[in-house]
Amino acid sequence: MQYLITFAIVALIIVSLWKIYTKAGQPGWAAIIPIYNVLILLKIIGRPWWWLLLLFIPIANIVVACMLAVGLAKTFGKGVGFAVGMVLLGIIFYPILAFGSATYTAPAAQA
Repeated sequence: MQYLITFAIVALIIVSLWKIYTKAGQPGWAAIIPIYNVLILLKIIGRPWWWLLLLFIPIANIVVACMLAVGLAKTFGKGVGFAVGMVLLGIIFYPILAFGSATYTAPAAQA
């Protein structure tokens, strides 16, 4: 039974990420390819590719992951509170972002 629940949760997250990537104009299949999915996420939120390297540094990776959640929330017109929800209750907030009425707005170019 626990495997079925785990499978359902994983499937929900994968489908949600696929839909989020599609809403952002990226290929949905990119959400299931390790490492590449982070590169596409960085592209979606307008961060440079080298932020991927920061995710391999202990402690810094937690901070960077939170910053990525904030960036993703903002590109879909949500606030920091929503990003906190994405970090703490991703199983609820990612599907809300994916299947809700939020629309993607490309971030401004950063210097």
